[in-house]
Amino acid sequence: MTGSIPMIRLTTPSFAPRLLLTGALMCALVPAAVLHAQAPASSAALPRLALTAGRSTVLAIDFDITRIAVTNPAIADAVVVAPREILIDGKAQGTISLIVWGDGRRVQYDVAVDAPVAQLQQQLRNLFPGEDIQVTHSEESITLSGRVSSNAVMLRAGEIAEKESSKTSVINLLQVPGGIDTQQVLLQVRFAEVNRQALTEAGVSLFTGVSGYKDWVGRTATEQFAAPNFEPDRLTFSDFLNLFVFNTKYNVGGLLRALQSHGMLQSLAEPNLIAYNGKEASFLAGGEVPVPVVQGNVGGASVTVVYKEFGVRLAFTPTIAGDMIRLHVKPEVSSLDFANGVTVNGFRVPALQTRRAETEVELRDGQSFAIAGLMNNMSQLDKNAIPVLGSLPIIGNLFKSKAARQSRTELMVVITPRLVKPLDPDEVPELPTDPTQFLQDPEALGSRLEGGTGTLDAPAATTRR
Repeated sequence: MTGSIPMIRLTTPSFAPRLLLTGALMCALVPAAVLHAQAPASSAALPRLALTAGRSTVLAIDFDITRIAVTNPAIADAVVVAPREILIDGKAQGTISLIVWGDGRRVQYDVAVDAPVAQLQQQLRNLFPGEDIQVTHSEESITLSGRVSSNAVMLRAGEIAEKESSKTSVINLLQVPGGIDTQQVLLQVRFAEVNRQALTEAGVSLFTGVSGYKDWVGRTATEQFAAPNFEPDRLTFSDFLNLFVFNTKYNVGGLLRALQSHGMLQSLAEPNLIAYNGKEASFLAGGEVPVPVVQGNVGGASVTVVYKEFGVRLAFTPTIAGDMIRLHVKPEVSSLDFANGVTVNGFRVPALQTRRAETEVELRDGQSFAIAGLMNNMSQLDKNAIPVLGSLPIIGNLFKSKAARQSRTELMVVITPRLVKPLDPDEVPELPTDPTQFLQDPEALGSRLEGGTGTLDAPAATTRR
């Protein structure tokens, strides 16, 4: 070390430790530059490097580099290409730290990688020439702003931005002519379901009495419908079907099933939902059925219960484009089906009959569209016959039975979107405050009841929904 050592006059008392003298001398001898290099830099004073994802830049350093480090190579990576140059490659949106060592020094940088907005801006200009579309970005989102000529341009620009930046949310603030200043949509939905059923059954069962006919005792049955059973000294009937004939002279009788039935079921649900622009809203009118789930091996199996939802469900996502509303709609109707259920460890688990649809439509405020044609047709024919006897001409029908079932279920969904327009304070209608319009005078009511009239006069009411 060159140069003279400065003289230091100590005024500490004689009993002060010698350690204090040693520390003072070391502070005077250590160069100020070394102390400054080892001091931690403030995070607010760090130099910042900005680049776009998919692009590269070269960073020049004023000393020979011995080692570098980056916090997250997935966002940006760096490599030394010359003794005093570093090549930085931007890969994904985000911010990382780059630390460089060399020649007894250390420097640190903040590397901020932005989404490829410049490329998106150029792409939108090429696809929509003459449109005022501005693209701005942040670390979490990309914002489209400006004014465009139509709803189609607004929606297409938003779709392109979402495809180009799949990992970043897109905020579409493009304005169109005649736009409405609202960000909420009310969806009025009507579910209408019609179920029609038809049934036809035909069959004959012949039998004799307990004593028989001329020492003959017999019975014919296809087991498709109920037939009498022989017990000691009597016949037992579980069902007389709908035609019963018995001849006491010949001790011979018959049971006949000849039935036709028709049925129709109608159901209606009218849910109303409100959703914010671009956000999904859902509705469920139904319930939950418990489903046991067996877990573990045979020796130590355990049963847990998982609940499955069923009923009338609706999920929709609105996108407001000026005076148009684009809807992504998913209606669904499900019901329990015990006939096709299964039994697990003694639990009867029903199946679910589900009818669903998923579509996208564009409507104006107050317009409606219908989803129809969700039909389920079921036909079933069961025939039973006694071998040989059922094949005989004419009389073979006495040894046959059949049951034909037909069912048809049709679901229709009518959807009407409406833009929610809040009322100004002076537009809020006044509510009725006069109780006499709804409640009669208690004294007058009591006197009329004591008089035995037994009738009450009520004011007319108007129903709104």
